[in-house]
Formats: sequence, C-alpha cells, structure tokens
Amino acid sequence: MFTGPRDRADRARPPARSRRTAWLSRGMAAQVLVMVLVAEVVMAATTVRTLLEPADTPAIIPSLPVTKPFYPATTRFYVDPHNPAASWVRAHPRDRRAATIRKRIAAQPQAAWFTETNESLVEERARGLVGTAAARRRLPVLVAYAIPQRDCEQYSAGGSGDAGVAYRRWIDAFTRGIGDRPALVVLEPDALAHLGCLRKRQRAERFAALAYAARTLHERAPRARVYYDAGNSGWQPARTMAGRLRHAGIDRYGDGIAVNVSNFNATGDEVRYGLSVLRELRRPRLGVVVDTSRNGAGPTPKHQFCDPPGRKLGRPPTAATGIPGVDAFLWIKQPGQADGCAAGAGVFVPGYAYRLTG
Repeated sequence: MFTGPRDRADRARPPARSRRTAWLSRGMAAQVLVMVLVAEVVMAATTVRTLLEPADTPAIIPSLPVTKPFYPATTRFYVDPHNPAASWVRAHPRDRRAATIRKRIAAQPQAAWFTETNESLVEERARGLVGTAAARRRLPVLVAYAIPQRDCEQYSAGGSGDAGVAYRRWIDAFTRGIGDRPALVVLEPDALAHLGCLRKRQRAERFAALAYAARTLHERAPRARVYYDAGNSGWQPARTMAGRLRHAGIDRYGDGIAVNVSNFNATGDEVRYGLSVLRELRRPRLGVVVDTSRNGAGPTPKHQFCDPPGRKLGRPPTAATGIPGVDAFLWIKQPGQADGCAAGAGVFVPGYAYRLTG
C-alpha cells in the first residue's frame, strides 16, 4: 500500500545503513511490481488466445465495454418434443442410428422456426409453444423467418407476399401468439446480411419491415427478447452490419444480435465478430447469441455453407457463456435439417444428422 509523504521537518535523516536497506526494499518492491504486470499481460494474452481458438470452456473478457450476460447461467432452454430429430426417431425406433440421434440431437434444446405464411397457423403454433415452455419453466427460442424475398430467392426462398401489409400481418399474428410469455426471438436470419438482390427501394422496405417487427414484439410481447440476425464473421464487416442494424431499428427496439445462424464458423470467431458489431453500434446494453449447432469442427477450408461434409455438433445450448456481452450459445439451426444441397432446405436427413454426432 502506498502512503503519502510526510513533512521533511518532522522526521530525522535515517542512518546510511537504513537508507541502503530502504533502497534495497524499494528495488525489491519494483521487481515485484514488474513481475505482477508481466503476469497480468500473460494472463490477458492467454484469455484472448482462448477466445479466438475453439475450446471446451468459454473464455472471459472482463475489460470489454459490454454488460454481463442477460440470462442467468442456470437458464434452461425448452426442448420441443416435436423437433425434426425427435419426430424422426419416433417414426424410426428400430433404425440403428435412432438411439444416437435421440440422445445427441433430439434431446437438446433447439430453436423453432416459423416459416408458414398462414397467419392463423403461425399464431396458434407460437401460442402453443410458448405456453408449454412456460408451464415447464423453460425458455423457448423462436425464429421469425418470413421476410419477403427471403434468401434472395435461393435455397430457402419464400416469405410473406410483400414487405408492407402482408409481412406486418404476419408479424402481428406471430406476436399475438407469444403474448406475455417469456421467449427469445431471432429475427429474420440473413435478412440484413443478404441485401445484394434488392434494389434501393426494396432495401428501404426491408429496413422498415424489420423495424416494425422488432417494435411490435417490443410493445406487444414485453417478455420476449429480440435478437436481430447479424450474419457471421465471414460475411459482412462489423461496421457494415452495424449500419444496417441501425437502419432496421436495433437502437430503439432490439435486445441484441444473433450470429453464425445455420453456419459453421468457430465459436471464438463469432464471439469476436459479435462483440465487434456491438462496439460499432455503441450500445453496451445489447447482447450476442451464437449458433453453435453445427460448428464443432469449424468451417470447411473454403467455407462451404450448404450441407458441407465432415461437420460436427457444437457446444450444447447454454446461458453459462462466461463472456460479458454474450447472452447464450444456442442451437438455432436444427441439426440434421438440410440447407438445400443434401435435400430440400429444411428437410431432416438422418444420415447427415448421424454424421454430425461422430
């Protein structure tokens, strides 16, 4: 502990030996201080390295200007007994792969995707899901995936009829289904990262549609947290994505961003990217959720995105991330569902699911 200097008149000059001892003590103290500083630098470097490399235990970055994870570490996410893997296992109980798929995939919490254009069906299904989850004291993860010109009319083409009246009606129905129940909502995967097929007017319509969706959920589903999809670390630069998120109203209506949805990038890369986007946004209250459903082996050398071989399941869903600003690791993509190459987009492929467990 450091103490303030005393008045020189109040103390006698110490003898030579005492002065020499004092200087030696100060020298030792300086050495100790240097050793402590070096140790802190090494620890900081180790933390960053751990974050950027795949690991079984999430790293902690205490110095980033972001808040602690929103959800308690003990949060338990909802396991939908009707998820694609569970439904397949029930229909094929004697298949040699069934036991493994049941244990490793079907029994894990994973997001429920809402892609239907029938508004009544969307509302009914959302209400049933969040109601059952609340009764079991679990937190459901829902994906709103009906933006017009979805996926730029590629593998996952579809969505509601237009970005005006039709999409607003869809979001209204989706929100009514959630009501006042707790939920985590991932808003429109790829909608902001994938703007290349849209004209200037259409981009403006998409920004407005996303802002309307987030505002509606914020106002009419007050216990739902809304995470705008922000692509992944291999797609748009953090600054570009932050600008698009602002245009879509995240400053006013969002609770955070989702990264790596349906992709395979390493968790460390996605954490770094997500936190970079938050820094660009200058909104420390926002959080990040990372899709870890299929990133256990990381991406392929050429970053294939459509049912690439050799991929593995990633970290199981948890809110115990240990990383400030990172709210959860989630299985947003349902493992075993095709991206559009092994089968039609959204079709459960048991062989692909089984290989993910290897």
